[in-house]
Amino acid sequence: MSTAADQTLGCDNQLLAKLPDEEYQALLPLFDLVETPLKEVLYRQGEPISHVYFPCTSVHSCVVYMEDGAGVEVGTMGNEGFTGVEVLLDATLATETSVCQIAGTSLRMQIDDFREALGKSITLRKILRCSGQAYLSQVSQAVACNRLHNIEMRFARWLLVTHDRVRGDAFHLTQEFLAAMLGVHRPSISVVAAAFQEAGMISYCRGHLTILDRPGLEASACECYGTVRRQFERLLGAARG
Repeated sequence: MSTAADQTLGCDNQLLAKLPDEEYQALLPLFDLVETPLKEVLYRQGEPISHVYFPCTSVHSCVVYMEDGAGVEVGTMGNEGFTGVEVLLDATLATETSVCQIAGTSLRMQIDDFREALGKSITLRKILRCSGQAYLSQVSQAVACNRLHNIEMRFARWLLVTHDRVRGDAFHLTQEFLAAMLGVHRPSISVVAAAFQEAGMISYCRGHLTILDRPGLEASACECYGTVRRQFERLLGAARG
């Protein structure tokens, strides 16, 4: 871990990139640039939130768990947003569990520093509130999608959303993790992944997935991908589904 101010790098997070350079530079000493490995839990549902995360190259999944341990993904966050949206409403406890679904880097800030920064910057508050509204549209659509659309549509949508947030066409993704995120059994994912691979839309082997036919995936996905994508474009100018 190192402070972001110690790094010679551009701003990989699109929200922070919207800030005036003077404000961005003022925030940098408050950030730590951290690696977020696959499956790392950033915070847990019902527990205090100690940090907020602005993904750079990582992707985070927001999951709601039941008492019996069953869980389902309700939203994702990449470099177009930040993890810890409920803090904008003065929440102190997490409403979801946030786990890293694609390993990479994030800019992390302690919650007290974050609240102080929000109080000082009107621009930061406005940008992050737009991000919060975009995230809420994603969560609302996910509720309808999980109830009304079949696994093939949801599988295609999930791959598109992830593809939007990574660099290039390849990323690491296990069937076990994807099954947990979609709230289905692993054998169902195996069947769907095999069908998509046979159709030439993806290549998949031992957790390594490559997108081969993006238009084919878009045609296979449900309307929810486009609906959420348009909301992100309207609110943030970021093409995310």
